[in-house]
Amino acid sequence: MDQEKYNTLMQVFQGIPDPRKARGKRYPWLYLLALIGAGLASGQQTAHAIAHWVVLHGPELLERLRPPRSSLPSESTIRRTLHGIDIRILEGRLAGLAQYLAATGPKKGTVKTETGQELQGQALDGKELRGVRAHGQRLHLLSLVQHESGRTLTQMSVETKTNEITAAPELLDGRDLSGTVTTMDALLTQRPFAQQILDQKGHYLMVVKRNQGNLYDAIDLLFDDPPWLPREKEAECQVHRSVEKGHGRLEKRTLESSHTLSDYVDWPSVGQVMRRRYERIRLKTGEVSVATTYGITSLPHNEVGAAGLERLWRGHWTIENRVHYVRDVTMGEDANQTHTGNAPHVLAALRNAVLNLFRHHDWCNIADAFRHHNASVSRALDLIGAVSSGL
Repeated sequence: MDQEKYNTLMQVFQGIPDPRKARGKRYPWLYLLALIGAGLASGQQTAHAIAHWVVLHGPELLERLRPPRSSLPSESTIRRTLHGIDIRILEGRLAGLAQYLAATGPKKGTVKTETGQELQGQALDGKELRGVRAHGQRLHLLSLVQHESGRTLTQMSVETKTNEITAAPELLDGRDLSGTVTTMDALLTQRPFAQQILDQKGHYLMVVKRNQGNLYDAIDLLFDDPPWLPREKEAECQVHRSVEKGHGRLEKRTLESSHTLSDYVDWPSVGQVMRRRYERIRLKTGEVSVATTYGITSLPHNEVGAAGLERLWRGHWTIENRVHYVRDVTMGEDANQTHTGNAPHVLAALRNAVLNLFRHHDWCNIADAFRHHNASVSRALDLIGAVSSGL
């Protein structure tokens, strides 16, 4: 299924239906959406902050956007606008914007196969917005995020984290997964989902925990210490080690992979299984912590070895830093107390879009990007593609 692409946020807005009745409309719908988009690009994260920013920069906004009547909307109008946006249509069109940005941005993959193919890692990752309520419940979002760019390709809301199991197949349904490796935590390690990814021409890398008991036991036995493998089987194992020192700690990572179980475990198209050991030593206190995790992937051992699997593994967990930290700390998402209707979900989706646009324009420091666009109304409007003729 081909997703229609949009090259600006304003093009996304042009397909969002206006839910208001004809009588009593004071402002053009696109004018209101442009103000919200530009306000978010300037670092205003709530309806109150956006409304204050609109008043503060009113003359410049009116000069640039040239609405039919020279007036500025109130905070309550901004709130009603957020509440009136159809979130399903918005998310679908934002996915089109994300596809455009991915198609026109750098093509660097996460790993390169032995045949030279670049594979792009993409993480399925859930996040709860702790401060907000949507229709009386905490908002939990499931997102598909590129490893290298940190770009959110698409997202959807789920009622609770456990509902990710049913939501994830829907989120990926219809997407062309050629040239991708979808990574995920153990909750989504399910046979039907692995088969769906393969059917859509992609690869998977899944964490294995005790929710998949037989699979877990088989991998645990394979990598048991001392090894149970006969000597002739050692050639089927690869090992990648890395050591890093910084921030007052020493980190050691060891990933072992093997294709020994490929023909034995009951799982779709197993290429390799793996054991990853992470050891952290705090240099000041000498405190040592060790974590051992198992995984499974459809990637063949003669295409991607242990070093490539480690890059994919680390790529998945860096989403916590590249996306969650930015949204929680820089964008204040967890502190946001918006509770009305669709507004929390709409704001979260638009924040992702702004973050995607920043990364597309090579902003590494998102706080600097907000300061840059907050310094000039024109910069914020240019980022979202707002011109007066479109209003």
